[in-house]
This record gives sequence, structure tokens and C-alpha cells, in this order.
Amino acid sequence: MIKRELYHTLTKGLQKNKVLIVLGARQTGKTTLVKEIATTCGLTHRYLNADDIVVRNQLSDVSLIQLKQIIGENQLLIIDEAQRIVNIGITLKLIHDNYPGTKLLVTGSSALELTDKINEPLTGRKLEHHLYPISWQELVRNDYLNAQQQFKIRLVYGMYPDVISELGNEKSILENLSDSFLFKDILSLHTIRKPELLMKLLEALAYQVGNEVSLNELSNMLEVDKNTISNYIQLLEKSWIIFKLRSFSRNLRNEITSKNKIYFYDNGIRNAIIGNYRPIDNREDRGALWESFLISERIKFNHYNQNWVKNYFWRTHQQQELDYLEEADGNINAFEFKWGNKTKLKIPKTFTETYKEAQVKLINQDNYQTFISSTHEQ
Repeated sequence: MIKRELYHTLTKGLQKNKVLIVLGARQTGKTTLVKEIATTCGLTHRYLNADDIVVRNQLSDVSLIQLKQIIGENQLLIIDEAQRIVNIGITLKLIHDNYPGTKLLVTGSSALELTDKINEPLTGRKLEHHLYPISWQELVRNDYLNAQQQFKIRLVYGMYPDVISELGNEKSILENLSDSFLFKDILSLHTIRKPELLMKLLEALAYQVGNEVSLNELSNMLEVDKNTISNYIQLLEKSWIIFKLRSFSRNLRNEITSKNKIYFYDNGIRNAIIGNYRPIDNREDRGALWESFLISERIKFNHYNQNWVKNYFWRTHQQQELDYLEEADGNINAFEFKWGNKTKLKIPKTFTETYKEAQVKLINQDNYQTFISSTHEQ
């Protein structure tokens, strides 16, 4: 089993008087992680899965007496898929405030549902963490040589735990993920009136990875109003399937300021949506897959290492561009991604003249590991 970066963070978090919330898409390993913590933390525990209707009913609109019966003498209560429980925020607040000897570890696969339910009741009482699919850093720390052997496979099939652990069955696992598990929470929302539109939108976004996304173009393509497109994209973001990069600007006249790029957190899911599993070296879209892989892995790396940065891309109306920027404490670091090792870095003159203190670096197959992992062989 691959050790997750959040394991030590959550174990230490149990020492604090906070409700620990683990958010992330389905099938990223949340259940496996919290069960591992339960068996190694030295606390007596009870595990409850809210996918079970009996559990949901037990924890919905529950009294303090009923809560005490549920908790018993356990020191740790784990609630999995908590977004499915009515008034879960109030329930967690009651436990936190009235049974201080009970630690709470909660998971959720729908930020839209769970965070709306817990934000107000748990103000000042919670610590939120995000569990992504397996990160490159986790893969390398688990087995460096094996990770290197899988490098090009991971660019195509992605980093979901089951996809990594079942070599040879990647396609069937990804098809099952993309057809059912991953979109289960989204499709259950009453706001999704046209499930077929959601899938068409996902396909359109999958083909536009690495490009600027126009809501007007998507609206015309899918024959639906722009607001619906925007709402569906927001739902996909809050279910951790896609994420946006905003354009970076300091109000330079020729900088693009209103466009976004959209990426998938996982290349395997993206490729399942378009039905293309060709090897990376034989693909016309390998540049887009390489860029998507590096940015999503960098986001994981920064999150797990608590590097608090803002993420952007940069482009002018004259088509000068840099793939990825990070801004932290007023410092700007820019990166250009190239699949080929012999490609030289060309920094747009407009960028260097405007942001004189910014650092710009080329990331390719020779040095990518220093960009997305703190564990690598020199």
C-alpha cells in the first residue's frame, strides 16, 4: 500500500481540538487512509459509512443522548462520505462541543454539499485537507525504480489508486470510474437536469485541455445558455474532476485578463472521457497531457507540503505566453513546459521587461522530478 502524504498530517491533527475534514473525489483512497489511521493511532474507534442508509438515518437530526449511544466509549469517531447526512454540520458541532474527549475524522466527496453543510456550524472548529489521486511524490517514495518504469504509463492512465495497483486493467477501471463512481455525487444533485449535457461538456473540456476556454464557444457548441455552462463547470470543480487556471495580469494593456484554462486533475479520467489510451509517444496531444500532468502534480505537491501559492498562466493578445505561474508573498515564479529535452527556453521579452524580478524556468523530462517531488535521485 502506498503511504499517503496526508497520513502524518492527519495523525498529528488528532492531537488538536478540531474536527478533521478530508475532502476529495471518490476512489482517491479516503476510506483506506482513514482506516489506516484508525488502526495505527492508538485510539479506540468507530467507523461509520454514510453510504449506508441506516448510518445516514442514525446521524440525521440526532439528539445528544443518541449521539452518546453511537459514540460509546470510543475515542475516535470516523464518518465516511458525510455529505450524505442531513444536517451533518449540526451533528458534528454537537459532538465537538459536548464530547471533547471524542476525536472526529470526517470524509466527503462533494465539496458543494459538504462544505455548505459544515461551514457555518463548524466555524473555528475544523481543519480541512484535500486528498488527491496518488501523487508522483507518493509514488516515488513508495518505490523509486518502479515509479520511473511507470512514468509514461502514468501520463496516459493517470494516478487513481486502483489504476496504479491493477496494471493491465487500467482501461476497465477508468471506464467504470468515469461512467459511474466519479460523477455519482454530481448527478444526484437536483440542479443537474440534463446529465447528457454534463457528459458533452466534459468531452468538450477534455479536448480543450491546455487551451483558453470560452464560455460563449461552449454555449454555442452545446446549444445551451452560458450561465448553465458556468454552473456545470463549477459543479465539476467542486467535485474535484477539473480545476481552473486564471490568467495572470498586473493591468498591462496587452495582457489577457478574462480567460481561464481548464485542466483535469487526472490524465486517466480525461483520456477515458475521449476514449483515447494511445501511448504518450504516439499522441498528437502529448504536449497537453504533459502540461496537465505537471500542473496537477505541482498542485498536489504544494498542497501536501503546505506551500501556499496562487496559480496562473500568462498570455498576451500577441500570443506571447508562459504555461504556468506561481505567486507567493509578492514573488513570481514562472515555468514553461516542454516534452522534448532539446527545446530551449524562450522567455517573452514583454514578460521580462514587465516582471523584472520574476524567475522563469524550463521544465522537461530531465528535471521534472524536482518540480513535483521532494524525493528523487540526483
